[in-house]
Amino acid sequence: MLAADSRVTLTAQQKAPDGPISLIHSTYDNATKLLHVDGCLNVGVVTYGLGAIGNTQPRTAHSFISELEKYMKKEKHGDLVGDFAQTLSNFFAERWVDHGMPKVEEYQGPDMIFLIAGYDPDAPYGRVFEVQLPRNPAPKEWHKETFGMVWGGQQDIATRLLNGYDPQLMPIIQKMFKKSDAEMQELRGAIDPIAQMPIPYMFLPLQDSINLSILIIETTRTLQSYSIGVRGVGGEIDVATITRSGGFKPYREKSVARLYRREDKEC
Repeated sequence: MLAADSRVTLTAQQKAPDGPISLIHSTYDNATKLLHVDGCLNVGVVTYGLGAIGNTQPRTAHSFISELEKYMKKEKHGDLVGDFAQTLSNFFAERWVDHGMPKVEEYQGPDMIFLIAGYDPDAPYGRVFEVQLPRNPAPKEWHKETFGMVWGGQQDIATRLLNGYDPQLMPIIQKMFKKSDAEMQELRGAIDPIAQMPIPYMFLPLQDSINLSILIIETTRTLQSYSIGVRGVGGEIDVATITRSGGFKPYREKSVARLYRREDKEC
């Protein structure tokens, strides 16, 4: 199952007369980060990170869906989730260039990240791939031959809840105590079994997986409302499921998403 909030955050600079430059954050709560390609019933996508491609005429990942559908048909990608992930990566890498974005060696901003999940034909379990543009366009598979959750974006709260400690903790320890990568790996091996939430992901029914994902997003959104910093999680939560027999089905979505969703045709 896939879930995403609906908030997009824009950052602008404001310079006071004879004063310092300050950053101003504006948020909009009706973005669509849960994506589906018409006809591709075995796969779905969540995007986060960079919100739009292009400087003078920025476009969100969701705004490219109709073009991506045509591209998918032209490229005749295979039925495997990994094939879909590679074709999606190729498409958005081309859009990156077409819309005048900086070359990867010059780019300083966040990546536009995609999590692609679904089922290979006749496979008993699903697969999840991650694509990061522009820096890591090759699809990376998560939880290969095992089970688990994948989350991204403003993930500090989710990581504390599920893993038991802040994601910045281990780099701080490594730097302060001058530990090697091998020593840090050993430290994680000792801490994680105690710190991580003992959730048996391989046994969770689909409804419980949905409830857990909604809980993590809602908890992040609620705690951010009390904290100092960028409140980047908000708006409605869109949820979809993908099953071997039923394929991609929206479970919970914004009214505007329902309005523009089309019936599936051949991918």
